[in-house]
Amino acid sequence: MNRRYSPGRSWWHLLVAGGLSSCSLLEFSPNQTLVPAAERQLTTQNLIRLASRPKRESDTLRFVFVGDCQRFYDEAEDFVASVNQQRNIDFVVIAGDISDFGLVREMRWVHHRLRKLNVPYLTVIGNHDHVGNGRAVYESVFGSLNYSFVYGGTKFICLDTNGREYGFQGQVPDLGWLGEQLADTANSRRSIVLCHVPPTDADFDPKLVQPYARTIRSSSQLVFHLAGHIHRFTNGQPFHDGVQYLTAYNFRKRQYNILSVWGQRQYRLETVAYAPAL
Repeated sequence: MNRRYSPGRSWWHLLVAGGLSSCSLLEFSPNQTLVPAAERQLTTQNLIRLASRPKRESDTLRFVFVGDCQRFYDEAEDFVASVNQQRNIDFVVIAGDISDFGLVREMRWVHHRLRKLNVPYLTVIGNHDHVGNGRAVYESVFGSLNYSFVYGGTKFICLDTNGREYGFQGQVPDLGWLGEQLADTANSRRSIVLCHVPPTDADFDPKLVQPYARTIRSSSQLVFHLAGHIHRFTNGQPFHDGVQYLTAYNFRKRQYNILSVWGQRQYRLETVAYAPAL
């Protein structure tokens, strides 16, 4: 028996079959949080990579400090190429705003470029990463909003300081958690704090500015405080209390800093500029 050909029916079956065979490529909503298993909990994945490259306390720690990579995909590729040319880099820290609109596709696009780094990279959540359901997306792709790790005798304390995104309710940043982390010096000889919004910015909860500064300066082994958000590099002591606060270039500036840390609180700051790839 001859079967009648139906173009519409045939194309529909092809579409369904193609969709089922490549469902990981489909995006049913721009606000979805579903990501492939290999791209989940990237903070944990990168910390495992870092642990596989142990460093002694007596060795100099050397890492890249940069911020705000949102939208700057071409610059991200050139950034990776530049960092991979540097010698003795242990890892990269990115001071937030991985995305512009808190979308999973944005965070994945950035990761697809940064995964080509020769070294692990670590992030904190930025205010743009909170947009929509971006907080849930960030937790799915990267992980905890507040976390710490020790490497080469240096404790990095990474936390959410995006107070405006919580309505300035006096709970973010979590000063109790921060104080506990700074007080716990059992396995480290120096500490560095990394966040997105610096306490000098209007997006930081104004009720917590002075308590935050007091908590920071309570540490006897703090080397400096790192942040992003303002898209330019600064280095100063805004609270005139001996604590050095640094902010990062964004990717669009095509510059980043290399920080070398050794001894108790000694450090050296370098600036690297990179041009677009030819």
